[in-house]
Amino acid sequence: MSGDPDALIVTMKRVASTLKSADIPFALAGGFAVYARGGPASTHDVDFLIRPSDVQSAVGACVEAGLRSEQPPEDWLVKVYDGDCLVDLIFLPSEREVTIDMLERAEELRVEAVLMPVLSATDLLLNKLLAFTEHYCDLTTVLPLGRALREQIDWEFVHDSTVHSPYAEAFLLAAERLGIAPAGTLRLEGLGHDAGPASAAQPSPDPQPSTVPSSDPAPAAV
Repeated sequence: MSGDPDALIVTMKRVASTLKSADIPFALAGGFAVYARGGPASTHDVDFLIRPSDVQSAVGACVEAGLRSEQPPEDWLVKVYDGDCLVDLIFLPSEREVTIDMLERAEELRVEAVLMPVLSATDLLLNKLLAFTEHYCDLTTVLPLGRALREQIDWEFVHDSTVHSPYAEAFLLAAERLGIAPAGTLRLEGLGHDAGPASAAQPSPDPQPSTVPSSDPAPAAV
């Protein structure tokens, strides 16, 4: 698998043009989408989101354009190769089925001189957060994304879409405390807590000194 950024860019443009020519709705996702929106670069492969109903058509269009296809054991994506460059065609990211609504939230951006739909910053963050489990919850992979794209993220939508996830809750708490997410983003009462917004939590007062005299002898004056 090629990790050459220049070769991956050529592949990204080739596949985007192929899907556009075949009238298949899609959105650029993954590291290239984050980079296209001004976030940190992380481009070891190319990711596109497509609807489940378009998988066969998308693979067929790519094969007709000269790419080769591969059916991996995972049940949420298919892979196509442009030489050594890998392209993931993802239809079930983080157990969220790709829908027309998700694709319509994408924004047409010029990426390396090619106009293509780029997944919204909100959905880019959601797909990261909803992939977290008790075995994998690395906030360092999402805090830089949240910081770089914070003005583009619908934080209320992120909260409402992740109320079932304690891992997303941990991220939102950290993001709010770090000034990445707006104050009040993490509505604790909506998560089974009664404390209100995380930013409203007040520190506990210092414990009062005990008034019970000590039985230890006083230290000698020096």
